[in-house]
Amino acid sequence: MKRSKHRGQKEDKGRDEPAILETQNMDRNGMLMGGPDPDTISLASVTAVTTNVSNKRSKPDIKMEPSSGRPMDYQVSVTVIEARQLVGLNMDPMVCVEIGEEKKYTSMKESTNCPYYNEYFVFDFHVPPDVMFDKILKVSVIHSKNLLRSGTLVGSFKMDVGTIYFQPEHQFYHKWALLSDPEDITAGCKGYVKCDIAVVAKGDTIKTPHKANESDDDDIEGNLLLPEGVPAERQWARYYLKIYRAEGLPRMNTSIMANVKKAFIGENKDLVDPYVQVLFAGQKGKTSVQKSCYEPIWNEQIVFTEMFPPLCKRMKIQIRDSDKVNDVAIGTHFLDLKKISNDGDKGFLPTLGPAWVNMYGSTRTYTLMDEYQELNEGLGEGVSFRARLLISLGVEILDPSSPDITSSTEVQVEGVPKISETATGKAEDFFLFGSFLEATMIDRKIGDKPISFEVTIGYYGSESDGVIQPKSKGKNGGGEGAEEETELIHNSSDEEMDDDGDLISVSSSPPMKPVITDRQFLSLANNDHNQFGRTKLDRERLKLCLSEVEAICQQAKSMRTQVKRSTVRDKLKLAQNFLTKLRFLADEPQHSVPDVFIWMISNGKRIAYARVPSKDILYSSIDEERGKDCGKVKTIFLRIPGKKGFGPAGWTVQSKLEIYLWLGLNRQRKDYLSGLPNGFEENKLSKGPGLPSSPPISLTYMMKQIFQLRVHMYQARSLFAADSTGLSDPFARVFFSTQSQVTEVLAETLCPTWDQLLVFENVELFGEACELRDDPPIIVIELYDQDTVGKADFMGRTFAKPVVKMADEHYGPPRFPPQLEYYQIYRGNGAAGEMLAAFELLQIGPNGKADLPPIDGPTDMDRGPILPVPLGIRPVLSKYRIEVLFWGLRDLKRVNLAQVDRPRVDIECAGKGVQSALIPNYKNNPNFSTLVKWFEVDLPENELLHPPLNIRVVDCRAFGRYTLVGSNAVTSLRKFIYRRSDKQDNNWSTTEEIIVVSMETEPAFKKMDTVVKLDSCSEAVVKVEDDDKDEKGKKKKRRKGDEPEEEELDESMLDWWSKYFASIETLTETLKAQEAALSDSEEKEDMDIADGGEIKADDSPVKGHKRGKGKKDKKRPAVDTFERKKPKLDELKVYPKELESEFDNFEDWLHTFYLFRGKGGDDDDQNVTDEDRIVGKFKGSLCMYKVSDDMPRDMSFDSNLGMFQNIPNNDPINVLVRIYVIRATDLHPADINGKADPYIAIKLGKTEIKDKENYISKQLNPLFGKSFDVEATFPMDSSLTVSIYDWDLVGTDDLIGETKVDLENRFYSKHRATCGISCNYAIHGYNVWRDPMKPTHILAKLCKDGKLDGPHYGPGGRVKVENRVFMAPTEVEDENGLKKQTDEHLALTVLRHWEKIPKAGCKLVPEHVETRPLLHPDKPGIEQGRIEMWVDMFPKDKTAPGPSLDISPRKPKKFELRVIIWNTDEVVLEDDDIFTGEKSSDIFVRGWLKGQQEDKQDTDVHYHSITGEGNFNWRFVFPFDYLVAEEKIVISKKESMFAWDETEYKIPPRLNLQVWDADHFSADDFLGAIELDLNRFPRGAKTAKQCTIEMVTNEAEMPLVSIFKQKRIKGWWPFVARNEEDEFELTGKVEAELHLLTGEEAEKSPAGEGRNEPEPLEKPNRPDIALLWFLIPLKAAKHLVCDQYRWLTIKIVTAVLLLAILGLFLYNMPGYMVKKMLGA
Repeated sequence: MKRSKHRGQKEDKGRDEPAILETQNMDRNGMLMGGPDPDTISLASVTAVTTNVSNKRSKPDIKMEPSSGRPMDYQVSVTVIEARQLVGLNMDPMVCVEIGEEKKYTSMKESTNCPYYNEYFVFDFHVPPDVMFDKILKVSVIHSKNLLRSGTLVGSFKMDVGTIYFQPEHQFYHKWALLSDPEDITAGCKGYVKCDIAVVAKGDTIKTPHKANESDDDDIEGNLLLPEGVPAERQWARYYLKIYRAEGLPRMNTSIMANVKKAFIGENKDLVDPYVQVLFAGQKGKTSVQKSCYEPIWNEQIVFTEMFPPLCKRMKIQIRDSDKVNDVAIGTHFLDLKKISNDGDKGFLPTLGPAWVNMYGSTRTYTLMDEYQELNEGLGEGVSFRARLLISLGVEILDPSSPDITSSTEVQVEGVPKISETATGKAEDFFLFGSFLEATMIDRKIGDKPISFEVTIGYYGSESDGVIQPKSKGKNGGGEGAEEETELIHNSSDEEMDDDGDLISVSSSPPMKPVITDRQFLSLANNDHNQFGRTKLDRERLKLCLSEVEAICQQAKSMRTQVKRSTVRDKLKLAQNFLTKLRFLADEPQHSVPDVFIWMISNGKRIAYARVPSKDILYSSIDEERGKDCGKVKTIFLRIPGKKGFGPAGWTVQSKLEIYLWLGLNRQRKDYLSGLPNGFEENKLSKGPGLPSSPPISLTYMMKQIFQLRVHMYQARSLFAADSTGLSDPFARVFFSTQSQVTEVLAETLCPTWDQLLVFENVELFGEACELRDDPPIIVIELYDQDTVGKADFMGRTFAKPVVKMADEHYGPPRFPPQLEYYQIYRGNGAAGEMLAAFELLQIGPNGKADLPPIDGPTDMDRGPILPVPLGIRPVLSKYRIEVLFWGLRDLKRVNLAQVDRPRVDIECAGKGVQSALIPNYKNNPNFSTLVKWFEVDLPENELLHPPLNIRVVDCRAFGRYTLVGSNAVTSLRKFIYRRSDKQDNNWSTTEEIIVVSMETEPAFKKMDTVVKLDSCSEAVVKVEDDDKDEKGKKKKRRKGDEPEEEELDESMLDWWSKYFASIETLTETLKAQEAALSDSEEKEDMDIADGGEIKADDSPVKGHKRGKGKKDKKRPAVDTFERKKPKLDELKVYPKELESEFDNFEDWLHTFYLFRGKGGDDDDQNVTDEDRIVGKFKGSLCMYKVSDDMPRDMSFDSNLGMFQNIPNNDPINVLVRIYVIRATDLHPADINGKADPYIAIKLGKTEIKDKENYISKQLNPLFGKSFDVEATFPMDSSLTVSIYDWDLVGTDDLIGETKVDLENRFYSKHRATCGISCNYAIHGYNVWRDPMKPTHILAKLCKDGKLDGPHYGPGGRVKVENRVFMAPTEVEDENGLKKQTDEHLALTVLRHWEKIPKAGCKLVPEHVETRPLLHPDKPGIEQGRIEMWVDMFPKDKTAPGPSLDISPRKPKKFELRVIIWNTDEVVLEDDDIFTGEKSSDIFVRGWLKGQQEDKQDTDVHYHSITGEGNFNWRFVFPFDYLVAEEKIVISKKESMFAWDETEYKIPPRLNLQVWDADHFSADDFLGAIELDLNRFPRGAKTAKQCTIEMVTNEAEMPLVSIFKQKRIKGWWPFVARNEEDEFELTGKVEAELHLLTGEEAEKSPAGEGRNEPEPLEKPNRPDIALLWFLIPLKAAKHLVCDQYRWLTIKIVTAVLLLAILGLFLYNMPGYMVKKMLGA
């Protein structure tokens, strides 16, 4: 059974629930709780352990292994489809997908804001689940990155992998990720990326929604990539994590230098330099390092800026030790944000503390190389307390508009004021009391050395920390030790219970002394949450818990009234939800009392540990608040710490302790002994004043009861295969108290029937009799595989509680004798079989054993000393006959390198059996010559107790040697029990019934779901709701009210693909309708529960959906609107999974039993490794029935065949197998470039076809459209393998994935899977009948084989089979349109409703396409893609089939799009004229089809437009290849210079038009753009005035047109661009005419580009600018002087004049002075 370990937390959860719940798939979070068949489970294994009547003991945990630290395989697949509304002008975007350290990039798309990629990336990981789910997936868009520059980030989106994994189906499909800029949080949305993301672990299957045409998801806001319940508008928030101080750090001396230093200088500093590192949403923050300090005080806060609610679940807080060489983690704590916040109406933001959080990790003793270092990193369960840290967390939602916000999201570290001492409440003294009652099952290796146990809580009680506190030590031998040590008195003669046992019982008493049990107590200071210490979270959680619990109560009350037989399963699901919710509420995030660790120490070495959550043993004076194990005796199994605990080594119990724990406040400790079994005396310390409250050092029990335990071991089944033969030699060892016994060893079986009674004499138990009656100790049963050499291998373990009878009770019903019950056996965490047993514990009274009930076994069996199970307990047997159909053996692998040549099958059940005939030559014919054999056997009347049936295949070698090839144990024979069918016969009324299958061509019958009842006494009315009328390819009359879109179907245009695409559309709609129905029904349930209304069983709308052929349900109006517009085609059935899963593996009479050999795998998931153990298949069947029945015999009954009548003979038969492969989807990339070059390979028997030359270049979703004919001979070639390989130019081709189909079961199945039955009969056209047998022949043969009366064809289009009458049209049209009379439609109608026929009816396989997962042997369980295909088979001895259907992919059609740009208007004016200052633009328009940027075309330039008007009369011509059915343009081009061949891309047809401003010297300026999807774009406006920006922003409400329908459209469209605020603004309008021509039309009437011939366009009438050049200087000068720079001119002139005067003055001054001076 698969039992996937997806539980992120430790397995605490599994403890409280009975296993029966785990078998139903009820866990809501998509967690698989597999388990044995519900048939085979009993509650015993669990109730035995769980039904506590008295409350002295608490129950143990069955599963031994910590599940979180083990690495698993994960695969994350991301498809980046497209991006929209990217912010930025004319960018070249590429998308980067990053998970952890790995990055992958898409290709770059040029000059577009809405690039289309459709690229697929796969990331493979092999890490533990916790690590995987904390990884951050980041999708970012980068603009213009190339080899030299890293590009600029447009925006990014982050989410943790765990969020994706816990989505329904583990995936997001076609969702839009909203991009934001981490550098600028005020900016808002930066665009959207549409992607699919899926996370698969080993063994998960992902349901890929069927790839349909991508038209329905343009609603971006409604399809955001967010988990349910997260609002679409997320805001930025600051997360403030305050880190105050830490204490209790372990003594560390990480650097060797420190020791050297200490030796020389002698200073003993604290040798640790701690700092705290916090990881959240892919960002990392660190506090400062506190040097040399064991009690560091930081008082710092780390501030993260991240969206709220964040899409990552946990914040990782780690104390690390700073070191020059490498830093190591001291301890790790995860904060789960979901637990410290609530998103309800009265919810609260995440808040925590201030509170202490405890960190756990490796042991506190320091070693240089710490083997458990991983535990400190938070991987796996910590085995010891490491430190505690005082933190608090607050979240503040930011208002981006406020000015004081820093816009970056960098992590900041700031100081915070010291926290007051009382903030976390005042310190309280706690008292921990522990008492070891017994320690048993200690491994022999350490049993002979002194053993002590250490109990620690926090850093109290640990030896290495040097804090002197009471401890518990045990020594071998008596004598009192020092004051603080108390002895666990061991038995000095360590008696061994069994000579062959691995375990000795260390009894806890010396001979002839009363048992002394050791006590241990510690007192510690801890912060109790009293009034001071109440944090915000405490208050909020209190409110939350009250309201939630109240709501659950209300719902539960109303639910109780509504439980009916039909709804019980759903109600159980709801109750399960309540449980999950309560568990979630019960988990206290601020739990500051550290957990208790118990270590077993032998010779100073720590061997094994157990961790007891302190909340479970915390005392409260109020009963309901007390921990569930407080003051109770708990059975604890110690286990090996860390990585060594994985796998088989960690599954053996190191020691089983019976321990009593009590933890509470010191002042409440008066009751701490009250929970112990009564009847003890306390031994106080003899020295010192005997204080009344000092705990006793040991207890002596005076009362003891003596019992006899009887263990009735009957049988076990489905055990683990421990030997290389694929079998085991199992024996069971039973432990009770200090005794153990073993059953006998049974050789070579996985289903031993021991039938043995083990009696444990004189079991001494201490305590009061009544307590023991209600709550006896548990019995541990372990199963081992006996090996001839070496020690026995552990195979599994289970627990049980005995039924107790006291001496004064009567041995009789209802409790005695006890019933045999099944107990689930666990091996590690996985289930490993069940054991059928009963246990009784009988008190030996004063008269000794005479009073015990006698043991009366069956007299006929003499088994020496072994006692069989007594009569009252062993099951009642009756005689059964088991008939075995031996068909053949398949795919047998070699045994010890020799091929299997003469195999035989041995069948054994309960000691009896039968052998098949020998196959003389396996190679020539692997079928058996004798088909049916039988044997009689005594089996229990109770079907649940039936033993398994063993199938073994042996190979008969020379000299009478036999080699075991493989074996299989059929655990449940239930499905093979033959039940008399006379009851069923009565269900079918004998009266005749008419089933009306209405057809459109019959005017007499309108479409109706009616039944004509002929007879009032007839009960069985069969409705056939057939939608045939919708599927007739007849041309429908156009109704008046309809839009003209409904085209008439042109029969000649239709091909197989039209049918396929129509069917896929149908499938997607059916799936959608089902989802809608499911959500409706869930909403309705919630409504009903809220109103306390009635829920009726049949209301669920899903009922109507799984109808015959998956056609749409006529009753849903939503679908109906769609219906009208779609022209009606004949459809086929597309199965989104394998065909066999729909038809029960085609095991209607021939079953396949896999043969196993080799040891079972020790992986968590045992099924996956089983695949490697399969060595072949046995085909056959079983039938069992009680012999007493007087079997009804038919006249034609063949006694040789027993119950297997009417089976075909199994002689070899030649068959023509025709394989059709349509396409593959989501292939795993095989080349470095993230693509693959896939081709098909087919293998059947010796035939191998590799279609290598037709590989498809660089495609992960290749369309093959191929059929292959292979001739095969059954039974030799019965398994077909279809593989997809990746073609490589150099080296060998790699396998991408393969799928295997068992053709033989299909061929012989009653469902007739040889050739699917189409929904209509036609003799020509796209839906031609392809089976060589006509429907009438098929029907006649089926009636003959099933011994049915009919078919009788009657007048008026009727046919009668048995007592069913069908109606259908009786004419068929040939190629020339002539009508012919035929019965084929009638026969086909019966075949399509064959399941309605009494007795022999079953659903026949329709014409179909199946979707099969591709798997790779190296990555078992993880899908590598899917393949769509179907297989037809035609026996060679019948008429040969016609040629195969032509399903070759449609060739794209050539089209030419001519776009005439007539005018533009209101284009924004970019340029300022330097001289004239006028705003103007030199406008030109650029256009291209998406994906063909390199072929972009530009108009000429309209210079100097002052009004934004431009006249062009310019024609663009875009030829393109187009697939009409898929609505995609096909482009073939080489990816790079080095590419070997062209790659084909399929891109939605979108026309891009841009308006630019031409510049002579600098780069042209981009002004605006519009992108038109040619299939649906807004109709152009009639005039420029009517053309508004609404046509782009509000496209959904505009009337949309398709150029492929309209052919020619003229109008005005707006150009838009984004402004600084990121909003669209109108930047111009363009008048354009779009004209679409097919390739042939374009050739006939060619047109030139631009204004060239042919069909030239006239020149535009532009304002004349020729004279402008002469006038410009004058105009410019006038403008400059008079207008623009008037004041500047005046200023300059004045300044010049002043300068001139000054100059003249300076020039003349000297001469003038001289003249004056000389007096001249």
